[in-house]
Amino acid sequence: MTRPSVRPVAWTPPATPERARRADAGRPLPPLRIIELNGTGPEDVVVDAEGRIVTGVDDGRLLRISPDGRYVETVADTGGRPLGIELDPAGGGLVVCDARRGLLRVEGADVQVLVDTEDMRFCNNAAVAADGTIYFSDSSRRFGLEHWRADILEHSGTGRLFRRSPDGTVDLLLDGLQFANGVALAADESFVTVAETGRYAVRRLWLTGRRAGQADDLIGNLPGFPDNIALGEDGLVWITVASPRNPVVDGLARLPALRRAVWALPDRLQPAPAHTVWVMAVDADGRVVHDLQGTSDRFHMVTGVRQHGGSVYLGSLIGRTIGVLTPE
Repeated sequence: MTRPSVRPVAWTPPATPERARRADAGRPLPPLRIIELNGTGPEDVVVDAEGRIVTGVDDGRLLRISPDGRYVETVADTGGRPLGIELDPAGGGLVVCDARRGLLRVEGADVQVLVDTEDMRFCNNAAVAADGTIYFSDSSRRFGLEHWRADILEHSGTGRLFRRSPDGTVDLLLDGLQFANGVALAADESFVTVAETGRYAVRRLWLTGRRAGQADDLIGNLPGFPDNIALGEDGLVWITVASPRNPVVDGLARLPALRRAVWALPDRLQPAPAHTVWVMAVDADGRVVHDLQGTSDRFHMVTGVRQHGGSVYLGSLIGRTIGVLTPE
């Protein structure tokens, strides 16, 4: 596959927080249960009312796994590359962000395109309101899934956050985002949040109240690259940290020419995600409530998270496993 060219933009990252320099939060990672899959790259996870885990893999299949992890079945095939997966509280079924086909609704084996790729290039993650309104991210207008690293290196800020209303109307809510990624609603739906992977932040847009229409950071200057996020049953916004901040990447931020040269290197010589398992959770004021980090021989690069029934379910863009842990 031909590698696209990049047009890097100079920028100044925030000062690296001390937490980024440590390999854990000062306590062991809770025991991690591993669930084996018959597919690669379960990027996101969701848990249904029966405790079954649903995820998507790189050949287009949506898989449903029994609560004990012993049984895995294929429930549908999107014909693309499913990433973010949400339960649809209004109509039942699933809402799926497919990097190649767009925003989808899946009921049984039936796959319906809600917003296609004519309107976006990289549908990534979503959150669904109680009335069926869907908030979803388009990571980049420049690069697709195969070249996601290019968007981080370029830092041109072409990510967007959209809203699809139940009547099918699609509105642009936020533009200029640095690799728009995970999306989560507040428990009371007063705001929607979107992870900006390239800016180490989770952006918040107020939907109701005196601040409606205003945007700020729920949490900024994170110690790593945030990926998917999700509202937990506990009311917290859970944030995956795919990899810690990389001093090489930050050091190149002000040097566009060198970033262009890095992109020209073979993949094996480019900065790569660290081998870590890391997830955080913050409250509605952005205060960190959970900070869970450690290592596993069989699972790393957390890109999906779902807190359900006292457990935290983890997905990863790489590998053939799902992780499950129980915070203390």
